[in-house]
Amino acid sequence: MKKNTFDLDTYLYQINYAGQVHSAVYVNWMEIGQLKMLDAVGLPISTLINLGSFPSLAQTTINYKTPLFLGDRVWIEMWLASLGYSSIVMRFQFFNASSKTENVRDQVMAAEGYQRSMFVDKNSWKAKRFTRAEKDAFLPYVETQPMDEIDLLPKSPRLRAAVSRSNK
Repeated sequence: MKKNTFDLDTYLYQINYAGQVHSAVYVNWMEIGQLKMLDAVGLPISTLINLGSFPSLAQTTINYKTPLFLGDRVWIEMWLASLGYSSIVMRFQFFNASSKTENVRDQVMAAEGYQRSMFVDKNSWKAKRFTRAEKDAFLPYVETQPMDEIDLLPKSPRLRAAVSRSNK
């Protein structure tokens, strides 16, 4: 499995009252990561829009572990936790870049999280299935064998009921 990695600086406007990187900044970094992932698989956002679709954020989950501060550089690793018919779940790990070493145990993780995006038709806003070529482009970044029924993050009770009815 391939990982997409990149580093970012921290800036004064990203710091909260306690002198730490504000929790909302991690969501911004995830959005940057999503664009970098789309570029890495050869489907930049401009191409997707020309093809008639775009990703629509459905859910974000972040677990904060160790704070980052002004002057710290963040190192981000990301890959796909799952690949569905028309959705992806991206997994993110945020590290203090100064702790970047070959020994994984020595790296200081600041946070980790998931982001689920549904790819929708730009006119109807309905889910748009990936083409075989689009799905194949994502495959090198998938953590496990892609399964269309994988459920890493909770769905709404209404969606769970609809899925269970359709499986009968």
